[in-house]
Amino acid sequence: MEKRLILAIVLSFLVLMGYQYFVVKPNKPNVAPPVTQSATSTAPAVPGTAGAAQENRQEAPAEAKPAPAEAVPAPDLGAVAGQAETDVVVETSLYKAVWTNKGGVLKSWKLKNHKNSLKEDLELVPALAGEIGRYPFSLGLDDAAFAGLLNSSLFEASQTALDLRDGASGELRFVFSDGASVKAEKSFRFTGGSYALEMEIRVWKNDQPVSPSVLWGPGIGNPSPADLKQSFSASTGSAVYTGGKVIRMIERKYKAEQGAYNFVDWAAYEDNYFVALFVLPSQKGQAVFRKETAGQVQAFFIYVTAPRRAYLGPKDAEALRAFGNEAKKVISFGMFGSIAEILLVAVRFFHKLIPNWGIDIILLTLVIKIIFFPLTYSSTKSMVKMADLQPKVKALRAKYKKAKSDIGQRRLMNEEMMKLYKEHGVNPAGGCLPMLIQLPVFWGVFRMLVVSIEFRHAPFALWITDLSVRDPFYVTPVLMGITQFISQKMTPTSADPSQAKMMLIMPFVMTIFFMNFQSGLVLYWLTTNVLQIGQQALINRMMHRNK
Repeated sequence: MEKRLILAIVLSFLVLMGYQYFVVKPNKPNVAPPVTQSATSTAPAVPGTAGAAQENRQEAPAEAKPAPAEAVPAPDLGAVAGQAETDVVVETSLYKAVWTNKGGVLKSWKLKNHKNSLKEDLELVPALAGEIGRYPFSLGLDDAAFAGLLNSSLFEASQTALDLRDGASGELRFVFSDGASVKAEKSFRFTGGSYALEMEIRVWKNDQPVSPSVLWGPGIGNPSPADLKQSFSASTGSAVYTGGKVIRMIERKYKAEQGAYNFVDWAAYEDNYFVALFVLPSQKGQAVFRKETAGQVQAFFIYVTAPRRAYLGPKDAEALRAFGNEAKKVISFGMFGSIAEILLVAVRFFHKLIPNWGIDIILLTLVIKIIFFPLTYSSTKSMVKMADLQPKVKALRAKYKKAKSDIGQRRLMNEEMMKLYKEHGVNPAGGCLPMLIQLPVFWGVFRMLVVSIEFRHAPFALWITDLSVRDPFYVTPVLMGITQFISQKMTPTSADPSQAKMMLIMPFVMTIFFMNFQSGLVLYWLTTNVLQIGQQALINRMMHRNK
């Protein structure tokens, strides 16, 4: 049983390391919406992605057809255009956005409550967009010349600026007409105190409605090389909600044949902490995640059809829940997501009492230890009993030396072993099972600390100024290894001396594993070890009194 416990711990941490690399692997087309066609079986006809459609084409059932443009009559306009390229600033308590009348696109979306590594307001629009001349909310059409005309034309803007207090709303409209065959309208509605916006985009050609796609890209944000090096989880890519599941594809694992989606409820461009999410007509939307070459640069975009709403901001669980549309699922809490969410609620509660996220992690760890104390005590009692029985267990194994090769002897040995356990009231799984039960909680803590925006740039004390990146001086991982060793020496074991020596390697292995983990996670494990030392001293005293 001791061997199984060692194996369980080692495998848990191997899974922990591997999860970060494989968790967002390209998804196979296995989402089944409430119709017989596959969500990813064929490339949807998303306007402006004809090249991607050819790459993605596969033999499959009939694909979803693009939603036709609403039969809204073209407005009776003469020539309407801006006189010169101008910027329109939309400002709220949460962000400052800069739109341009050239194409009616977004040039900047800076978050006031979140900073970059230079302590400046965090920019969601990549700098590469300006370099290659393709900004978010540009239009995609199969007629590239028509799309180029719309994205480069000077629209007439309805506002010169919008300054919205919390709760107040405002609208920005861009209108263009060449006075003959081309008309376009882009309407955006904003609400102060919210990262959400509503939109309506209509295009006509020769008085007939046209259905364009809307793109976000290239990429999201402007992480510096230092940010990418320090961050434990810095992958960016697409997230698409279809058939009740989120399908993700990260840039470094891009596969063109798997980048197109039908029956989409929402589609997003995301990194670990921030997201640009677009809500599409339920089960009718389409999206394409696409890599394109702009000059010498490789750039990634996501194209969506008929977006109605958008959320441009942090992956804040409360804000996304308020936004609705199952948007909270864009946060990748992992396989034990419900546990991670409960733990996040708990740590947020502690933060209301003590506004220091590091101390809140310590308090959460203390509560977890208290909750699991009965299991730990039971596990220790079982391990002590198993240790007392080891001489008799060894005698049985010596008696049945050929048990490994002789099935009959093995059966007899197992029967006598179980009889021995029963006589002494020992459950052979009693020392291992309680510890395994706690692994989902550890996994939940791990995912919560990795993906929760609350810990980004959150200081703790002294040299730990950001709980979302590794300890710059590796002090806490080393302390964690030392306390792990002390805790392990204090814990009773039924292992033989050679196995016990092998177990002493674990603190060293754990230290190496945790060197580059987020300091918040290392703080949790260090606190766990310190509490375990105190708890084990108490349990040992209780066990001694009961003898």
